[in-house]
Amino acid sequence: MDEPVDLQPAADSTARPPRMTRQQILTLISVASVNFSSMICYSILGPFFPNEALKKGASQTVIGLIFGCYAICNLLGSLIFGKYIVEIGAKFMLIAGLLVSAVCTILFGLLDRVPSGAAFITLCFIVRSVDAMGFSAAMTSSFAMTAKIFPNNVATVLGSLEIFTGLGLIMGPPVGGWFYQSFGYEVPFMLLGCILLLMVPLNICVLPKIEANPSKDSFFQLLSHVKIVLVCYVIFTLSAGLGFLDATLSLFAIEKFSLSPGHVGLIMLGLSLPYCLVSPLLGYFTDKYPATRSWFMVIGSTITAVGFCLLGPVPFLHIPSQQWLLIVMLGLIGFSLGMTVLPTFPEIITCALEKGFDEGLSTLGMVSGLFGAFWCLGMFYGPTVGGLLTQHLSFEWASAIQGALAFLSAFLLIVYHLCQRPRRPSPEEEDENRQTEESTPLLNE
Repeated sequence: MDEPVDLQPAADSTARPPRMTRQQILTLISVASVNFSSMICYSILGPFFPNEALKKGASQTVIGLIFGCYAICNLLGSLIFGKYIVEIGAKFMLIAGLLVSAVCTILFGLLDRVPSGAAFITLCFIVRSVDAMGFSAAMTSSFAMTAKIFPNNVATVLGSLEIFTGLGLIMGPPVGGWFYQSFGYEVPFMLLGCILLLMVPLNICVLPKIEANPSKDSFFQLLSHVKIVLVCYVIFTLSAGLGFLDATLSLFAIEKFSLSPGHVGLIMLGLSLPYCLVSPLLGYFTDKYPATRSWFMVIGSTITAVGFCLLGPVPFLHIPSQQWLLIVMLGLIGFSLGMTVLPTFPEIITCALEKGFDEGLSTLGMVSGLFGAFWCLGMFYGPTVGGLLTQHLSFEWASAIQGALAFLSAFLLIVYHLCQRPRRPSPEEEDENRQTEESTPLLNE
């Protein structure tokens, strides 16, 4: 037994649905605080940091790499912490990750005092890389603990917790943009870094301790399942699109529509607000009807592809860029993100259990680490390749390429499901099977 405490108390068929235990409630409070505080600190950079980095001598490509290095270190951290979550301890991993992320957020706010050029760029890479390791530790632990404590309602609970993730994404850009515009570069980072620091003692007090046994399973065994690989590609395309928008959208909106950083932050609400609102409902639906998860991913990826193609819009459509169209397409992408990403985590867990993995924290840690790794791989690809394409082509064409990646994921999932459908036997095979069935009773006699 991985967990000595009965996390899901049984109830007879005539009783009302069981209430959440104290441990479940405390876990929800803890993970919600982690989701909110971590995402608000992550999302504040979008409205103003690219423009500030340009003033400090960084090119569009270098800005993309600064965003991208965060994703690469997060990827490595997700794999390491996902594999050794039992040995390190889930609670310690989460608290230590929060503390590291808080300190790095404050340090990032002091980088405007660094001389322009190589010194500024180098310190940006260092601080963001260390911050990413802390963030990966906290998020890998929180995902695994949630799946462990709510094994029968993973998507529902994650969907509910995504309200706080969405609130962090919603508040980050406008709060960051407004504080930057009103008080300068340092204040947003100092304020939010202190919020993260306050989350540390809170989680020490409320976070339950989970004991588990190590597993001999590996990430390579997980990736031997074709469907898990396809789901991981879906995760990659979603995060690549978000990373692309983080690094390029603010500069496009400022140049195209002459907007201030504060207004850019408000436009970014169009992406995060729909995601925040629909996540609980979509999570509940995919838990109640698990067979719909794959089709949610197909439909969501298709909608995402359409949204990115019309975000610019792509030049061959000959549609002029308009601010209202940009906001509507961001809302469409935000809705499709919730439809696509929420089924992925429970779907990987289901596939892993079908492959014979142990139903314990160690397996959940590896699934969480795999999810985080491919999410971070997309977050590296999106800003770096997207920034490069934007610099050498245009935002419109780069956005369309992101849409093509999402469309490819929908196409591959459809092909996989068509291949998995049982083949209808030919008339000759039906006759042979009928003869075999008729002869079986005689053999038994």
